[in-house]
Amino acid sequence: MAYWQWGDEQSSHVVVCVHGLTRQGRDFDTLAQALCRQATGPIRVICPDVAGRGQSDWLKDPQQYQIPAYAADMLVLLTHLRPTTLDWVGTSMGGVIGMILCGQADLPLPAPIRRLVLNDVGPVMQWQALQRIGEYLGQTGKFASLQEAADALWATSSSFGPHTPAQWLALSEPMVKPMPQCPGYLTLRYDPAIALPFRGVTAQSVAQGEAMLWQLYDNIRAATLLLRGAQSDLLSIATAQAMTQRGPGARLLQFDGVGHAPTLVVDDQVQAVTSFLLS
Repeated sequence: MAYWQWGDEQSSHVVVCVHGLTRQGRDFDTLAQALCRQATGPIRVICPDVAGRGQSDWLKDPQQYQIPAYAADMLVLLTHLRPTTLDWVGTSMGGVIGMILCGQADLPLPAPIRRLVLNDVGPVMQWQALQRIGEYLGQTGKFASLQEAADALWATSSSFGPHTPAQWLALSEPMVKPMPQCPGYLTLRYDPAIALPFRGVTAQSVAQGEAMLWQLYDNIRAATLLLRGAQSDLLSIATAQAMTQRGPGARLLQFDGVGHAPTLVVDDQVQAVTSFLLS
């Protein structure tokens, strides 16, 4: 598993930022730089590429592309990093991994997670949104240029909300790699086989998982900030409001004009996270 590192590599204050289903750790470049710039003391920001994404290896068994395996990988990474102060920022899938690590007191974490940012995700995920994601998952494409790839990514990700062309290109560039079998062409930088276990997800299995996720959430002791795109189709407002009343009693911030999920590159989103983690 590869990871991107920002800040002071000797710092014992570690912020781990984990991306969504098809994304990679470079999504957090803007946030990581803001944290390093605004921190009053040494800080180390770690942005992993979850297995099968970014620069990380692809798994031989596609059925291992599931949340429990990702959480186990993160435990190994945290043992390697050895923080004494630990914060977690998780977008979508990365937030679910964070809930697993925060919600089980018996896990061998090197330090308890002090502050948790859940970006547009909670114990209840709307089935219609999962179906929407499943329609494009695994289709890594073939593109003649970075701009063509960026345009294709926008077609499936416009719910991320308004971005300048420069912001979107910066988010898109780490998402692609050359196609060795087709010189001059690009493809998305994730293993299309991550779609295989996802196809086994049903409305019934999602509903069955909700009780477990609520139990994990209710066990969280970290100070928690919940971010929500006001037009999110994955995290309903009812679930978000319930999360402010249960478990850690998350503080809820919503961003107008954004669906699933805020990218944390726009100024107000970045400021919300940095002020929460560094205050």
